[in-house]
Amino acid sequence: MTKTALKVSALVLATVLATGCASTSGIEETANRAAADASAAAAAAEAARASADRAAQAAAAAQSTADQALSAATEAQACCEANRESMERMFQKSMTK
Repeated sequence: MTKTALKVSALVLATVLATGCASTSGIEETANRAAADASAAAAAAEAARASADRAAQAAAAAQSTADQALSAATEAQACCEANRESMERMFQKSMTK
């Protein structure tokens, strides 16, 4: 936002210098347009910041869901391993009879 305001100020200064001894109304009109452009740029920057905040919140929610899924998958894998070991013991026991 500061960069935009600086650019707009530079544009206004360049316009004022280029017009030389223009009437006061011309300078005021240019200044008003520059102020309107700066306000529009500030509004656009605020909208972009709000959008970035929403995206960050969505990313955090997605990360939380992914972490929960990883935890559930790890638990399922541990259960599967325990079942496999139990089945293996039962098979070995039946082979010895």
